[in-house]
Amino acid sequence: MRPLLSRGALVGVMLLTVVAIGQAAPPQQALLAQSASIRHLPIADLRSDPIPRRPDERPPPTPSAEARTIVPRVPMATLRPKPPPAPSKAVVGTGQWGLINQDRQAAGLAPLQWNTCLANVATGQAARMAAQGYISHANGRSLDLGCQLGPRSGENIGFQGGGIKDAAMNAWFMGDPPHRANILGPYHYVGVAWVLAPNGTAYLAVEFG
Repeated sequence: MRPLLSRGALVGVMLLTVVAIGQAAPPQQALLAQSASIRHLPIADLRSDPIPRRPDERPPPTPSAEARTIVPRVPMATLRPKPPPAPSKAVVGTGQWGLINQDRQAAGLAPLQWNTCLANVATGQAARMAAQGYISHANGRSLDLGCQLGPRSGENIGFQGGGIKDAAMNAWFMGDPPHRANILGPYHYVGVAWVLAPNGTAYLAVEFG
C-alpha cells in the first residue's frame, strides 16, 4: 500500500515547485528586458558624453573656441585684382632729330642720318629710365658701338615733366657743353626715342654713331 501524504505536505510541495520554476527563468528573457529598458539620463549627461564607455576609453574631444569661431565673409569687391598700371608709351623719330640737324647745319656740319639700330638702343634706354624713374646712361655708348657704325659713339639723355617737349629739351642740350659736343660731334648717324611714363614724365635718349 502507497504511503499517503497529508494535505498540508502536498501544499508545501506545490509551493516549492512554484518557487523553483520562478528561479529557473530562461536567461534570454532577462537579457532582453535589460536591453529594452530605457535609462533616463540627466540633461547634463546628454550634453557631455551620454554613451557608457570603458574605463580605458577616452571621450571624444570637445570642440575648442577657435573651431567654433565664425570666419567673417570678405566682400567680393576686395578680392578683385587691381587693374595694372598704364603702360609706357614710346615715340621714335620725333622732332628731336630735325632739331639736331638744324643745329649742325647752323654750325656748317653735315646732317646725321637716321639709323634703326641706334633708334632701338634709344628706345630701350628711354624705357629703362621711365621704368626706374630716373635717368642714367647704363652702358648706352657700348650698346651704340654694337651697331657697328664706327669707332665713336655718344649718348644724350634727359627727362621732362608734362609730356614730350622737343624744343625745350634741344635748347637745354645746346646750352650744356657736353651735350652740345655730342650734337655737333664727328658722327654720321643718330637714333632718337622718347618714352612717356604713366605719370606724364617724358624720358629721352639720343644715340650717336
